[in-house]
Amino acid sequence: MANIYDVARQASVSVATVSAVINESAYVSPQLKRRVEAAIKKLGYQPNLLARSLAKQRSHMLGMIVPDIVNPFWPEVVRGAEDRAHASGYTLLLANTDDDQKKEELYLNLFLAKRVDGILLTKAPGALAPEMVERFARARVPIVQVSRVAAGLDAADAVLMDDRDAAYEAVTHLLRLGYDKIAMIGGRAGVTPSEERLAGYKQALKDWKRPFERTLYHQGDYRVHSGYEGGIALLKKRPGAVFISNYQMAVGFMKALRQYQLRCPQDVAIVTCDDHPWIESFQPRLTTVDLPKYELGAEGAQVLVQRLAARDAPRQTRQLRSVLTIRDSCGYSLRAKAV
Repeated sequence: MANIYDVARQASVSVATVSAVINESAYVSPQLKRRVEAAIKKLGYQPNLLARSLAKQRSHMLGMIVPDIVNPFWPEVVRGAEDRAHASGYTLLLANTDDDQKKEELYLNLFLAKRVDGILLTKAPGALAPEMVERFARARVPIVQVSRVAAGLDAADAVLMDDRDAAYEAVTHLLRLGYDKIAMIGGRAGVTPSEERLAGYKQALKDWKRPFERTLYHQGDYRVHSGYEGGIALLKKRPGAVFISNYQMAVGFMKALRQYQLRCPQDVAIVTCDDHPWIESFQPRLTTVDLPKYELGAEGAQVLVQRLAARDAPRQTRQLRSVLTIRDSCGYSLRAKAV
C-alpha cells in the first residue's frame, strides 16, 4: 500500500506539504494542493485515520450506543442520528448493549480508544460509574443522553420523548371510551421511559378518580415474550382494556389473547406505544402513540454537534412530542356506535 512518502515523491513535494493537505493544518497553494490530490488519487493512498485525528485533535466520528437493535424502534432512531451526523460532516459508529452494563462499559472504552469526538448514549439500567465519568471529562468527549437519563450524567445534554404525556393520553383515551378496568404492561425496570409511562398511567387513573391496582400492572422488558407473559398474567384479571408500553410487547400480548380465545377489541381493547408502517396491516389495526423515533436520533446528533461547537454553552434538555393514532384495537368504532 502507498504511504505518505510515496505521495510526496509522486507529487514532488515535501512530506510536510502532503500532511498539511491531508490534515488541512497549514496553507498550501492551490497548485501544490492539486498535485498532492492527484498523487493521492493515482496511488490510491489511504490516510491513517488515527494519526490524522491525533494531528487535528478531531476524528469527525461520533459513537452511538443503543440497547437493542432488534427492537424496530431503534433502527429509525439510528437512521435519524446518522443522517444528521453525515450532514454535519461526521461518520457514526454504532454499538448495541442489550441493556448490559458490562457491554456498555466495553463499548464506551472502545469509543474512547477510537478517539470519537462525542457519544450518543441510551444508558443501560444503572448509574454510569464515576471513574467512567472522569475518563470522559479528561478526554473532553461530550455525551448526549438519548431517550433515557441516568445518574452520573447530570451535566450531560439530553434529548427525550414525552413518555409521561404519551401514556397519559393513551390511558385517558381508553377512559373516555368508557373502560373502567384498564391494565398496563410496562417496560424495562430502572430506565426513565418506563418510569415516566407508569407515572402517566397512574396520573390518568387519578384524574378520572380510578384507583391504581397493583395487580393490573405487569413489569415487562420491551421484548415480545414479556408481552406474552404480561398477557397471561393480566388476562386472568379480566381487564376491559390494556395499555402496552411498546409494539413488541403488544405482539406478545396478542399471542396471549389467542391462547385465551379472546378477541380484540370486542373482549379486550389495546393501545400501545410506537407506530410503524406495517401496523396498518395488523389485525386488528393497532391504536398507537406514535413516538418520534427518527427525530429523536436526529435531534440527539444535532445537540451533540452543537455541543462540540460550543463546549461551554448551557446544558440542553429537549423533549419531543408524540401523537395518538386511533385505529381499531381500542374499540373506538364499536363504542361510538353504541353511543
